Amino acid sequence: MTNRRSFIANVAGLAAASYLPNAFAQAPAPASTEATFARIQRTKTLRIGAVRGAAPYYNKDLASGEWGGFMIDFAKSLATSLNVKLDITETTWGNSVLDLQTRKIDIFFGMNPTPARREVIGFSDPLFLNAFTIVSKKEYKTWADLNKPEVKIAVDIGSSHDQMISRVCPNATIVRLEKADDATLALQTGRVDVQVLVWLLSLNILKKNPSLGKMYVPLPLEATSTNIGVPKEDDKAWVETINKWIVAERNAGKIKPTVLSNLQKFSGVKPEDVPPQIPL
Repeated sequence: MTNRRSFIANVAGLAAASYLPNAFAQAPAPASTEATFARIQRTKTLRIGAVRGAAPYYNKDLASGEWGGFMIDFAKSLATSLNVKLDITETTWGNSVLDLQTRKIDIFFGMNPTPARREVIGFSDPLFLNAFTIVSKKEYKTWADLNKPEVKIAVDIGSSHDQMISRVCPNATIVRLEKADDATLALQTGRVDVQVLVWLLSLNILKKNPSLGKMYVPLPLEATSTNIGVPKEDDKAWVETINKWIVAERNAGKIKPTVLSNLQKFSGVKPEDVPPQIPL
């Protein structure tokens, strides 16, 4: 099971990377111009990128070498629907965009479609929404309740948490710290009243340290989308195929159980711990 520090570093690090300016330079054009979906059909192979130590998104068992996590489960489902084999290439959150640009991989599960990324790669429709929540000892029912100078809110600087709360609660006292762990420590020691996190992170830290308070979902719901990254190309057959698969998975009711089962497996968070208003 991944520990709290590893889990937060991976997910919060991904969020921060989404907002780094000029993070994605134009990669050299790939040698082959064959459309992605045509190549997959020809080779009967779906090449995906996976990040080691990023459970419950991705997890590589060091003993067996087997990959797990809910993004791997989604990839297996897509490969099965296409009747192709799955080829997993280890990458990093930072390198995944370049891997798609250079056609090293055909797909990467778990990307937020920021404007910078949209310049260089393509995206599917949202796979699911990752709702923003707060961890606090006091209940705040709305974001307006938090939007006051006397409310001190901790976030990891430059992250999606920081971007959202800066937009929604400009009047609050926002304490920006280097890492999500630092923001959690500020909450634990009473330096701030609230920490803003996506729900996956909130439930994880509360599982490890219930004394931090409770997770609340202020209204109106604020969320960031989790999408699938693909190579940017004129031929839309590949992204259209993925979007049809997403619709089928959602209609079959598979997305939420896939995420929750892996969250329980790798972080010990039970399905009943997730509030019903959390969208998936």
